[in-house]
Amino acid sequence: MKAAYYEGNKQFSIGESQVIPPGPGQARIEVAYAGICGTDVHVFLGHMDHRLTPPQVVGHEAVGIVAEVGEGVEEFKAGDRVVLRPTDACGKCPSCEMGHINICPTLNFIGITSAGAFQGSWTVPAHLLHKLPDNINMVHAALIEPLAVAAHDVRYGEVTAKDFCVILGAGPIGVLEALVCREKGAAVVVSEVNPSRVNLARELGFDVVNPAESDLVKYVFDRTGSAGADVVFEVTGTQAGADMMTKLPRTGGKIVIVAIFAEPMMVDLRTILWREYTMIGARNYVKQDYDEAIRLVVEGNLELDKIVSDIRPVSRIQETFEDIVGGKADFMKVLIASSSD
Repeated sequence: MKAAYYEGNKQFSIGESQVIPPGPGQARIEVAYAGICGTDVHVFLGHMDHRLTPPQVVGHEAVGIVAEVGEGVEEFKAGDRVVLRPTDACGKCPSCEMGHINICPTLNFIGITSAGAFQGSWTVPAHLLHKLPDNINMVHAALIEPLAVAAHDVRYGEVTAKDFCVILGAGPIGVLEALVCREKGAAVVVSEVNPSRVNLARELGFDVVNPAESDLVKYVFDRTGSAGADVVFEVTGTQAGADMMTKLPRTGGKIVIVAIFAEPMMVDLRTILWREYTMIGARNYVKQDYDEAIRLVVEGNLELDKIVSDIRPVSRIQETFEDIVGGKADFMKVLIASSSD
């Protein structure tokens, strides 16, 4: 089995996957698929070198099959299909004691601060695994981690069937949030400027507005009888998104900040005050968000096949990251077949 090692300076090397026998409380899984996400791209670009120890395997959106378990692990056995929730919290700090394990200040984000999923064999803490049904679609299951992000964001936005939601940005998380909002029964409008992502969102049945070509604010207020959106999700991580998010909600509406902003942005605090918006930061996920994501995948009502752009062997990981960064391909989500050479 092979592994992709991040070496720094936008370089991966391909080597053997280290088969590490599981210790007490651990499980070794054979990874079937691991998704490439925006965080992995930041790793490739060197933005997270301070959190890594190259050469290191990265990646955290993974599904696999348990190969063996360590001492004391009773809830899993060889052959179980599983996904990993890669946020290993300390469990002792004030944040953890309040239940905010997703924002533990000493969080071990597996795949960044410790070895990740772009490898065939992966030894991980068993308490972070979620068991899946034997008949689950494993390609769809590889999307459970980003789907859990979307489930967390939508839960924090308290979205109901009565709501009108706007998703700013139709990347993988934005599209998954749109799907989860619609599954809740909400009306959804997606804002996106990238033509291929506009087309995909429309293929999924969403109303899409390109704000570079049309007046998004007018569209939203026309659709809502001049009221405005109940919930706005900011998923672009741009100044344009930060500007737009305060123009769209109704009085007393919500803004959910999802994107990771690379630097502080200007925000219209006066309008937030004047219209009594609630602004919410939503980061990572907790166990119940994973449970919700698994439910959504198992029920099979989301068109997840359209989210997966390509599946490639681990040997093509350098090429794949270069394609993504260089804009050579309009990828929504690429999966690495981690057990494939």
